[in-house]
Amino acid sequence: MTDPAARLARRNVLLLAFGQALYGTSTTILLTLNGIVGAMLASDKALATLPVTAITVGAALSTMPAAAVQKRIGRRNGFLLGAGAGTFAGILYGLSIYYGSFWGFVAASLMGGWYYANAQFYRFAAAEAALPAQRPRAIGFVMAGGIAAALCGPELVKYTRDMVLGLPFLGAYVVVVALGVASMGLLSRLRLAPLDPVARHESGRPLSEILRQPRMIAALATGIAGYASMSLVMTATPLAMIACSLTVEDAAFVIQWHSLAMFAPSFFTGRLIEKFGVTTVIGAGLLLILACTGIAMTGVSFEQFWIALVLLGLGWNFAFVGATSLVTTCYTPAERSKTQAANDFLVFGVVSAASFLSGVVLDVFGWHGVPLTALPLAALALLLLPLARRGHAPQVQAPPPVLHACCCGGGADHDD
Repeated sequence: MTDPAARLARRNVLLLAFGQALYGTSTTILLTLNGIVGAMLASDKALATLPVTAITVGAALSTMPAAAVQKRIGRRNGFLLGAGAGTFAGILYGLSIYYGSFWGFVAASLMGGWYYANAQFYRFAAAEAALPAQRPRAIGFVMAGGIAAALCGPELVKYTRDMVLGLPFLGAYVVVVALGVASMGLLSRLRLAPLDPVARHESGRPLSEILRQPRMIAALATGIAGYASMSLVMTATPLAMIACSLTVEDAAFVIQWHSLAMFAPSFFTGRLIEKFGVTTVIGAGLLLILACTGIAMTGVSFEQFWIALVLLGLGWNFAFVGATSLVTTCYTPAERSKTQAANDFLVFGVVSAASFLSGVVLDVFGWHGVPLTALPLAALALLLLPLARRGHAPQVQAPPPVLHACCCGGGADHDD
């Protein structure tokens, strides 16, 4: 790769990392407040968490259409539509609070799911912008944008929740709008290599054949196990800590450390994959998740919650970044969109179910039942991991072409 193309690739990855930070911060605000505002607006308090669930439902429903749109109009334009949907969702959230409309608030969550679905493709776009050997590092660097969400999201909630007098929490949703606008401005600067015209119009192998590849099975098992285990345990942790006579501040401290453990390793996870191999890093991540479940089942002290959640965050990072890297070796350019969409649809579909199941398990079996439910997921993925070494890895995409120097600033749009 020549120097101009290398600079362009680094610039694209950096923009995607900042895009991840803005998206993650917005999502942190929504996940923190939507249940609270839902309870404030709903006449039936049993529906209070529906605005939280609607985000993941909207994302699951949007994953396949979003991938198809990106294949047709290009990554960058697809990302801009996603950020635009996040912006309009923020406006609809605010109007719903102003007019006291619970169902308008739920509709805003469903709309925001389009932003969520598109943002999941940032990591794949970063991989496509880099040379094959550097793809794990690019994926990790984009995922590191989540550190900003862990640090800034809770603080923004704290300082903006009462910004508009007489309308609790409206100020936080004004911030969601601002973050969406900032994301649109940032992503408009992307200059991504176009998808080959032949690959754009061809469909490649049937999706069922792609998903049956041994390495794809291992990637899906890892992604599902890592994310679902994290969702199961993390969702239940604050409620379990309070039920065990710990404080809200204790729970917030543990969740913040968990969030940092999820994203901070992203700065070096890619390098670990390059040095030791993707299966080694995935295996380490799954073992860390198993260690989390073991510690979580031994007791309910503050220290045990804290250590378990830190291990869970580290394990999720190694497993998810590794699984994403593995997925990028399973398809050709013509198969890119549908394979990535199917992967995320399956992963986040299971994660949505795990999030709901977490509360049920906690209520029926208590805290110890939660990590016990997560344990077989990680164990099964670990047993399937040797499949990652089987089969031929198709060429995902040629190295990014040399583009005109003007692309490093403004210039014409080179996105497919």
